[in-house]
Amino acid sequence: MKKGQIISIIENKIQKFIDNIRPPVEMRDKVDIGYKFEDNTVEIFEIRPKWDNEKEKTHLLIAKAKYIKSRNKWNIYWMRANGNWERYEPNLEVNELTDFFEILKTDKHGCFWG
Repeated sequence: MKKGQIISIIENKIQKFIDNIRPPVEMRDKVDIGYKFEDNTVEIFEIRPKWDNEKEKTHLLIAKAKYIKSRNKWNIYWMRANGNWERYEPNLEVNELTDFFEILKTDKHGCFWG
């Protein structure tokens, strides 16, 4: 499989996950969920109006998974309140991107969604 095909498969998995967790359409001007996929790293973020200018949007980082090719694993990170990424424990890494999505969705330790 070519690199472009692999990236498309990954992007499709990410988009499907995001579509399933986004708020209803009528709420998306107040809060929404987005992602960025670049350099084998996916970042999940909340999209909200800025507190001092509701016409501008801000992206609040929530979670990150970085693919480590040499180990064929995804490292998982969460965003601390101080703005630093921290490895997610107890699941520091997973085999599949869908495993990351499940951890993010269930958020057993309250690291991602508060």
